[in-house]
Amino acid sequence: MDATPQAAIETPLRRREKELGATFATWFGCVLPQEFSSLENEYRFARETAALVDKNYRAFLYLTGPDRERYLNAILTNDVREAADGRGVPSLLLNPQGHILAELEVYSLGDRHLVVSYQMIRERLIEALDRYIIMDDVAIEDATDALAVVGVEGPKSAEVLRAVGGGELESFAELELREAAVAGIPARIVRRSPGGVPGFECVVERAHVESLWDALLDAVRAVGGGPIGYNALNTLRLEAGIPWFGYDFDENVIPHEARLETTHISFSKGCYTGQEIVERVRSRGHVNRVRAGLEFSGSAIPERGAKLTFDGKEVGHVTRAGFSPALGQGIGMGYLRREHAARGSVLQCGGSSATVIELPLHTT
Repeated sequence: MDATPQAAIETPLRRREKELGATFATWFGCVLPQEFSSLENEYRFARETAALVDKNYRAFLYLTGPDRERYLNAILTNDVREAADGRGVPSLLLNPQGHILAELEVYSLGDRHLVVSYQMIRERLIEALDRYIIMDDVAIEDATDALAVVGVEGPKSAEVLRAVGGGELESFAELELREAAVAGIPARIVRRSPGGVPGFECVVERAHVESLWDALLDAVRAVGGGPIGYNALNTLRLEAGIPWFGYDFDENVIPHEARLETTHISFSKGCYTGQEIVERVRSRGHVNRVRAGLEFSGSAIPERGAKLTFDGKEVGHVTRAGFSPALGQGIGMGYLRREHAARGSVLQCGGSSATVIELPLHTT
């Protein structure tokens, strides 16, 4: 959880969620539901039936102009030309030193491109993108305040989407975007399967988000599911080994340290900002520190930033942690010096031990 900032952005669904008994906290710089019931109950929705998730921490930018694809490809780490088939392309924006300024996804919408990122960095992101527009015929429109997004995930997600008239989830490729009516509401549907768990998100005009939430809530309840907050979502993403921007990687790390080189980088598309550093690390074969999974002994869940030590010397720190129902104890992520990041390495974290584990968890 974030330390609550002075001007945290509130979800447009706060009124609906309060009616359901939600408590709130700040995640990704936005005030979002922390819990609706218990961690165990919400975790079960996501693992066994279907979970409804408020995703209103996202930022939405439209790029228009004839040079937009070439421009994006020249500044981002992945090949955005792959977005031409309607599938989203995950990518990073780096500074010249190779540090991660932003994580984003790029979708081609025919006459424009949609860039999806985070509200907490949207002003900095727009400023950075605008700075690279020199001789390019490209315009940026911030559509964040006009749009909203709600997600569903869990093994019965396909039943939910079918029930609200959104089509057959099985026919979608991962991160494929389609336009459809969801409970009669015009929406863009994106298939998103975190950790391999089926799921989708619906992006709608903000004026319709409460109606969308109500329709999806009825549909997930019909299959035995319900809404979940970010306490449970944090645990689910940790068990799936999915790092979060702003928590597990940010402007203080480079892609290879965060282990994003296989998901967010193209090594064949040509030059982009920060490529020299990425290629240098690739040719060298390793970095001095890496992101790793952790399992904690005892009942305490370490705070973000907690030190990890070996023989009394600091060798890393925790980026995020939570309670794992699958293991019955705390798990997390952190950065460790490479020589201490091997699976099975045992470190100290406060008064508890921290063992390096492989993520995602392979549970039965």
